[in-house]
Amino acid sequence: MVRALLAVIFFAGALAALAWLPTQFGAYGVGLLLGMTGYVTLASAWALFSGPTRYVSLATVAFFGIGAYTVAVLSETLPYPLILLVAAAVGLCVALVVGLATLRLAGVYFVIFTFGLAELIRQLVTWYEVNITGTLGRYIFLPISGEQIYWQLLALAAVTIGLGWWIGRSRIGLALKVIGDDEVVAAHVGINIARVKLALFAVSATIITLVGAIQAPRWTYVEPSIVFNPTISFLTLIMALLGGANRLWGPLLGAVPLFLLFEWLSANFPNHYSIILGLLFIAIVFVMPQGVLAMVERGWSRVGQRGRKAEPAGTEAAQ
Repeated sequence: MVRALLAVIFFAGALAALAWLPTQFGAYGVGLLLGMTGYVTLASAWALFSGPTRYVSLATVAFFGIGAYTVAVLSETLPYPLILLVAAAVGLCVALVVGLATLRLAGVYFVIFTFGLAELIRQLVTWYEVNITGTLGRYIFLPISGEQIYWQLLALAAVTIGLGWWIGRSRIGLALKVIGDDEVVAAHVGINIARVKLALFAVSATIITLVGAIQAPRWTYVEPSIVFNPTISFLTLIMALLGGANRLWGPLLGAVPLFLLFEWLSANFPNHYSIILGLLFIAIVFVMPQGVLAMVERGWSRVGQRGRKAEPAGTEAAQ
C-alpha cells in the first residue's frame, strides 16, 4: 500500500514537472516536447494491443490520419472539445469494423492487411478531396497554441500509461498474455479470444485517433501526404520494440531517445534519413527483439546467477 502511494505521488510529481517544462522553452523546444509526447502516446497505445498479443499492426497512421482529418473537416462547424469526441467516435467505429473483419488473421497476413488499410484510407481521402471537394488539403484555423497541444497530449499519455498499468493487472491483461502465447490454449481455457482482441484493438485505435486529432491544429494545413505518412507507423513500431512492447514503460523508454535521434538525423541527413531508419529497424529486430528492458533484465539475472554460483566457492575457500 505504501509503495503504491509513493508511486502515485512520484507519477503526479513527474506530470507536474513535465507540464511546467513548456514555460521554460521557446517555440522550438515546445515543438520538440510536443512531438516527443505524441510519439510516447502513440507507442504506448500501440503496445496496449500489439504488445501482449504480438499482433504487429501497421495501421497506426490510418487512425492518426482519421483523427487529423476529422478536425480539419469539422474545425469551422463544431466546438473543439466536441470535435475531439467526434474524432474518437469515428476512430472507434472504424476500429470495430476493421477488427471484426481482420482480427481472425494472424502473423504476416495481419501485418500486410494493416499496412494496406492505411494506404487504402489515404487513397480514399485523396480521391474524395480531389473529385468531390475539388481540393487536395484543408486549412485548420483554431486558436490553440503549441503549449495547449502539448498539455493535451501529456494528459492523454498519462491516461494511456495508466490504462496500460490497469490492464496489466486485470483479468483482461492475463487473457491477452495467454492469447499472445497460444491462442489454442486460450480458447480451451474459456477465453473469448475475438471479444478480448477486439476490445483492446478498439481502445488502442481510439487513443491513436485522438493523438492525430489533438496534433492537427499544429500544422494549420492538412493533406493526405502529411497525416497519412507511413513513416508514422514505422516510427511507432520501432519505438515500441526498442523499449519493449510488452513492458509498461518500454514504449516511453524507446520513444524519447529515438525521437530525438530521428529529429537530429532528419535535420542533418535528410537525403539518407529513410536508409538509416531501415538499418536501425533491422538492428533492433536482430540485436534486441524483446526490447531494452528485457535485455537489461536478462543481464541482471545473469549477474545474480553468477553471484550465487560464486558464493559457495568463496565459502569453501574461507573454510
